[in-house]
Amino acid sequence: MFVSLIQGLGIGAGLIVAIGAQNAFVLGKGLRREHPWLVATLCAVCDWVLIGLGVMGLGQLIASQDTLMLLARVGGAAFLLWQAGLAARRAMTAKGLQADTAVAGSRRSVIVATLAVTLLNPQVYLDTLVMLGAIGAAQASPLGFYLGASIASFAWFFGLVAAAGWLAPRLASPWVWRVIDAAIALVLIGVAWGLLAGMAAL
Repeated sequence: MFVSLIQGLGIGAGLIVAIGAQNAFVLGKGLRREHPWLVATLCAVCDWVLIGLGVMGLGQLIASQDTLMLLARVGGAAFLLWQAGLAARRAMTAKGLQADTAVAGSRRSVIVATLAVTLLNPQVYLDTLVMLGAIGAAQASPLGFYLGASIASFAWFFGLVAAAGWLAPRLASPWVWRVIDAAIALVLIGVAWGLLAGMAAL
C-alpha cells in the first residue's frame, strides 16, 4: 500500500500542479481574498470525489461517451472564455486592483464560480476520472494510490492559497495586478482553445 500511496502522491501532483484554468482561478481568488480557503476546499473535495470514482471504474465509462464529452468541452470553453473576458477587463481598468481594497464576492457567487470552473472543465475529468482512475485501478493497492493522489490535491490547493495570502499584501502596485489578470486571461483562453480544438478528435 505504501508504494501505491507514493505513486499516487507523485502522479497526482504531476497532473494537478500543471498550470491550468482551475489553478489560475484559485490563485486569483487567493490574491483577492475572495473566500480563498473555501475555494481550495471545494477544489480539493471535487478532486477527492472524482479520483475515487475514477479508481472504481467510472472514468472508462465517461470516456466512452463522445456526446457527453463534446457537450462538456463546448460548455467548459464558453465558461472559461467568459472568465477570461472578466480578467481581461480587470487588467485594462485604470486603477487596477489591490489586495487590501478589493471587495470580495459573495460566498454563494464564489461557490458557484468554483464549482463551474472545476466541473465544466473536461480537463479535470481527464486528469482525475480517466488518467488517475485508470492508473489507480491497476495498482497493487488502489486505495493507497487514491489516498496519495488525494493528499497531493489537498496539499497543492491549500498551499496555493497560502502562497497567495503571503503574496497579496506585497502586490500593492496596480500594474502588478494588471499583469496577473492578463496572465490569468491568457491561461483561460489557452485552455478554452485547447478544449475546442480537441473536439476534432471526438
